[in-house]
Amino acid sequence: MVCGKGSRTRRHTPLQALSLLLLIALAAQAARALRPMPTFDATNLREPADLGVPWLVHAGDDPAYANPDFNDSQWTLFDPHSYLNSVFPHSHPEVVWYRLRVKVSPTDTGLALREKSISRAYEIYVNGERFIASGQVVTYAPYTLASRIRRRIPDRMIASGSLLIAMRVHISEAEWGSQAPGFYYTNLTLGQQNALYRDDWLAIIGENAVFLLSRLFVIGVGFVALVLYTTQRRQPEYLWIFAAGVEALAESPVPAIAMFRDVPAIWELPGDLVRLTIPFILVSMYFAFLHQRMGWRWRTLLVLTGVLLSLGSMQGLFFMAPPVLQILGVLPMAILFSVVIPIVLAMHLYRGNREAGILLIPLTLFSLYIYAEVALGTLFQFPGSRSFALRGLNLIDRFPAGPFVVSLSDVAGFLSTLALAVIILLRFSTMSRRQARLDTELAAAHEVQKVLVPEHRSTIPGFTIESVYQPAQQVGGDFFQILPAGEGGMVIVVGDVAGKGLPAAMLVSVLVGAISGLSEYTQDPAELLVGLNERLVGRSGDGFSTALAAHIAADGRVTIANAGHLSPYLDGRELELPGALPLGVVAGVRYQTSHFRMAPGSRLTFYSDGVIEAQNQKGELFGFERGLELSTQPAAAIVEAAVKFGQQDDITVVAIQRAEAIASAA
Repeated sequence: MVCGKGSRTRRHTPLQALSLLLLIALAAQAARALRPMPTFDATNLREPADLGVPWLVHAGDDPAYANPDFNDSQWTLFDPHSYLNSVFPHSHPEVVWYRLRVKVSPTDTGLALREKSISRAYEIYVNGERFIASGQVVTYAPYTLASRIRRRIPDRMIASGSLLIAMRVHISEAEWGSQAPGFYYTNLTLGQQNALYRDDWLAIIGENAVFLLSRLFVIGVGFVALVLYTTQRRQPEYLWIFAAGVEALAESPVPAIAMFRDVPAIWELPGDLVRLTIPFILVSMYFAFLHQRMGWRWRTLLVLTGVLLSLGSMQGLFFMAPPVLQILGVLPMAILFSVVIPIVLAMHLYRGNREAGILLIPLTLFSLYIYAEVALGTLFQFPGSRSFALRGLNLIDRFPAGPFVVSLSDVAGFLSTLALAVIILLRFSTMSRRQARLDTELAAAHEVQKVLVPEHRSTIPGFTIESVYQPAQQVGGDFFQILPAGEGGMVIVVGDVAGKGLPAAMLVSVLVGAISGLSEYTQDPAELLVGLNERLVGRSGDGFSTALAAHIAADGRVTIANAGHLSPYLDGRELELPGALPLGVVAGVRYQTSHFRMAPGSRLTFYSDGVIEAQNQKGELFGFERGLELSTQPAAAIVEAAVKFGQQDDITVVAIQRAEAIASAA
């Protein structure tokens, strides 16, 4: 070494260097010893406070870390307002311990500690005693983390004036990839037991009100849709709405329980599996509203999307996927409901489908939510924008609205269910107007049918005629006509159109008009039935009508032909008539006639099948035997008996009795 003038060379011996290093180490240790240990002063605590002061943190696991006398001077100071990633930037330890000293007033009894969402597995010690725990740290057994666990601190601990809180926290790989792994300053709160109890209930209601209302709403609308589907089988969208309600019901029990206590995370598995069905149910519902068929490609895509969604829900419970695979797992679902379905709805709205527009409104809001989640989640991956991204995520996922905490996702879900309810109400209103018009038309048809049906008692010299017509609805499908014939005789046609209501009544009007027209040209029963059959073929669709025509001469001679109708009763016995096809089945049918004579005082009674097919609450039919026994009774008495037994169909009874005095004089 070259020195200036008058100088000399100075060398440090190895012993001197070692002494220098020792002095530096002792100085550093002294500095750490003099470093003020983190302490939370709760001696003047007036209301619950989060333990948001700096804590000591250390990776690794040793039961001694819970001991109040353990020397933690080598531990790292950690501000829980920041993120644990800053303390462990290059490693992700499974178990992390935290320690904090709390100064309390010895007379301040009634203090309690409240935990929320630290981790899926943790233990909290106070003065070395295990105080609160959830899950199993080693071997790792995760629990849910949505509930608030509150426990009062024993008075004997308060009397010491000092508390040492130690936390043993398991941080999984999934949690290390979250916004704030491990302990965050809002996870632990100290306060009076009563105040914490009140705050917990207010928070449970405020944080979950929108979620619970949304779930209850979709379940309720789903069961309403099921009722509608039972009466409107041509509306499959109602069945899919019901399926969405069932899915929400099946998925809800564990989240509802987890609001009040942490439960094993494996309990979430059934809900994760139920999520398999979400894409298929929702897209099928939208397609049903749009009257659009779903091909096998769509079905395959939806099944794959459901599998990825379910696996994404299980992530962190059974396995941990790389970030790229995590994004790919939710990407199909995000694209489906933020791009594809909104475009499909917009196209149908452009074509004039009003219901597509109603469904598009909440789906647009949900799309915006997905876009914001993706953008903010991407920004969170960069340290420089992490704080901004976290504020944005809290804004869309935990927006404070008075006493409530609102998620944009829950709002979109609630509005989607509301859109379904609006559509149901609009349809109900439309159906009500249609029903009102139909009731008016039915009333008019009823008045027309009253004109078509003969009076209760018709007058033909030499005969007493009774007739009773009792439709099952406002209008019916039974008909009969009693028309005078030459030389004091009459023509009777009794029939029953298949079905009930307005369609049957319209065919009745056709047949009654045809009977009046045909009777002007022929009074032969077989020819009448042939003419009615030709008029009905091709006009009744898949329907048909039974009928029986008879010509009764003034001297009691009867000619009768049957087209599939019930045989009449003569003086309490059933007449045997040859069978034939009903009217309207096939053209070119010919009908056979039978002949007999009504003696003076004889009674000929015609039934429609509504008498025989009356059914009581036990499922018993009125039957042919009861019909035979009552056949000599007045027509009104027969109808009353059948109605009281249990009317199921239109009922018609026509009774013709030949007068004895006139018959004797003849």
